[in-house]
Amino acid sequence: MYRALLLALATAGFIWAAASAVAPNAEQIIRKSVDAIKRDWEQTPKYSYLERDVDSKRHSPPIIKTYRVLVIDGSPYNLVTAINDRPLSPSQQGEEQRRLQREIEKRQNESKRERGKRIAKYDRDRLHDHMMLQEMVNAFQFHLTGEAKVDGRSCWVLDALPRLGYIATNHEGQVLKGMKGRLWIDQATNQWVKVHAEVVKPVSFYGFLAKVGPGTEFDLEQAPMVDNVWMPTRFEVRVNSTALGFFNIRSTEYDTYRDYQPMPEASALLQSTK
Repeated sequence: MYRALLLALATAGFIWAAASAVAPNAEQIIRKSVDAIKRDWEQTPKYSYLERDVDSKRHSPPIIKTYRVLVIDGSPYNLVTAINDRPLSPSQQGEEQRRLQREIEKRQNESKRERGKRIAKYDRDRLHDHMMLQEMVNAFQFHLTGEAKVDGRSCWVLDALPRLGYIATNHEGQVLKGMKGRLWIDQATNQWVKVHAEVVKPVSFYGFLAKVGPGTEFDLEQAPMVDNVWMPTRFEVRVNSTALGFFNIRSTEYDTYRDYQPMPEASALLQSTK
């Protein structure tokens, strides 16, 4: 969900014609950003990648897990490759390969209804993320504030503030009311390089059950990968929230992404299990 919020925040302002002598208006920014993100969004299931997740909660040691994300028959599967930054032992690798093989066989032997249900769930999740892009167009007002260099790239800098009168259309959208953000947009390729967003006033989430408070921050970074498709390289969220009105929750999620490969190349991992 948090990735969807950041992705959406970036989308409403990160693309325009860098070669244009006149800065584009908001309509141009939105139209081109939606077209660009749709193109990359459609390509995502064609790639495998390594994801390293670090989850930290207050008073608890961090949990670190690395896994290879594989797309098997229409939906992803996570093959664990390391725990706490230590490669799996031979016995653990064997068990992970057996789990992968069982999952492959399970999907191969699914009924048409089971397969459709599994893929439909994945498609719904992806569609939900994409619809959040449209939600952000209505939720924020974007302003060009200057230029900056990020990782050697010349970028436009945009600030995003909540739009007056915005009414959320789903639970996640409630969070947008109390957020602001900043975007760094590559002038040469019209892609976003970095996004920062933060909660500036308490907002309810899932009704009265939880509230996200100031101090909650999100960061997303992206870069061109295989076939010049832009993909995430880092995502971080620092959450300050309360649940049921009195439980205070502080947690951090730090995810990095690398080694993107087209699925035809990554499929060697699947063949090795047979």
